[in-house]
Amino acid sequence: MQDIRNYYELLGVKRDATADEIKQSFRRLARKYHPDLNPGDKAAEDKFKDISEAYEILSDRSKRSQYDKFTGFWRKNRERSTTSNPPRERADEDDFSDDFNTFIDRLLGRKKDSNNGNNRDRYPSNDAQTDRGTTQTARNPRTSERRTSREGDPDRMGERNTFAEAPPQVRPKNLEAELTLPLDKAYQGGRERITIQEDGRSLEVEMPPGMLPGQKIRLRGQGIAGGDLYLKINVAPHQYFRLEGINVYCQLPVTPAEAVLGGFVEVPTLDGLVKISLPQSITSGQKLRLAGKGFPADDGKRGDQLLEIQIVVPKNLSPTERELYQKLREIESFNPRLDLTMN
Repeated sequence: MQDIRNYYELLGVKRDATADEIKQSFRRLARKYHPDLNPGDKAAEDKFKDISEAYEILSDRSKRSQYDKFTGFWRKNRERSTTSNPPRERADEDDFSDDFNTFIDRLLGRKKDSNNGNNRDRYPSNDAQTDRGTTQTARNPRTSERRTSREGDPDRMGERNTFAEAPPQVRPKNLEAELTLPLDKAYQGGRERITIQEDGRSLEVEMPPGMLPGQKIRLRGQGIAGGDLYLKINVAPHQYFRLEGINVYCQLPVTPAEAVLGGFVEVPTLDGLVKISLPQSITSGQKLRLAGKGFPADDGKRGDQLLEIQIVVPKNLSPTERELYQKLREIESFNPRLDLTMN
C-alpha cells in the first residue's frame, strides 16, 4: 500500500485551510525548525525539509489540487480494499499509477537520483563539473601526494600514476558578515543573495521568517576552508513601522471628526490592512494595541502592534468645510484653555 505523506498534518492545518492559514503555520514551523537556528540537530533539519516540501505543494493552487486528487484517489482505493477487496479503481483523466515519491518528484519537476531515487536532500555535491568529465582527487597511500584523473577524457586515460605536489593545507576559518533586510522581508523571510567580501563569493541564503535586528544565522561550511559563516541581521528603517522588540510601533493619523466621533478606520499592518473601531473622544498621543500583529516569538506566539494616535488638522478646506467649521466654532462649548491662568 502507498506510503503517502500527509502535508496538511505536517503543517498542522485542516484540509480546507486557506492560503493565509497555510502560510502562517509554515512561518511558525520554519522559525522553529530552521537548520541555521538548530545547528547540529538532524531531526530539526529533516523536519524543516518535510514542512518546506509540504508548503511548496500546498501554497501552489495547481499543485495542491493535484496532490488532493492523488491522495484522495489512493485513500478511496485503500477504503475499498479493506471492504470487498475489488480491483483498483482507474482514473479517467489523471494518471495516478505512480508511487507517491515519483508523483511528488514529477509534480515539483525534480530529477530522479540515479543512485537511490531520493530527491529530498537537494544539497549539491563537492565534485567539480568540467567540460571534460568529473574531476576527482585521491591520495597515493605511499607518498601522500595527490593524483588527479579525469573520467571521460580520452587524452588522459593512460595517465594513471601522475603525481603533483600537494598544495599547502589551509586551516578552516570562520567569517562574519552583515545583511540588512527591509522590515517586510525580515518579517516574511525568503531567499536573499549576499556577497562575501573576503573572497568575493556570492551566496543565496534561505532566510527564516521573523528575523530581528542583531540576530545571527550560522551558515555551516560557508567560511574559509570549511569554516562557518556567521550572518548578522540588520533591519532597515521603514516608512511607517518601527520595531520595539517583537512589537511593531506606528503612528495612526486621524481627522478631528474621527477623533471626536470615533468609528471604523483602516490600519496598515505587516499582514495588510485591517479595520479597527476608534473610541469616541480619542486624543493625540493615546495608544491602542492590536494583539498578535507583531513579529513571531520563539514560542510561536506573536508580538503586538502599537498605534499612537495623531490628530491631523486639514490645511486646505473647501468653502463648505470652512463654513461648517465656522458654525461649529460659534456653537461649541468646549474650551481647552479654561484651566489656564496667569497665577
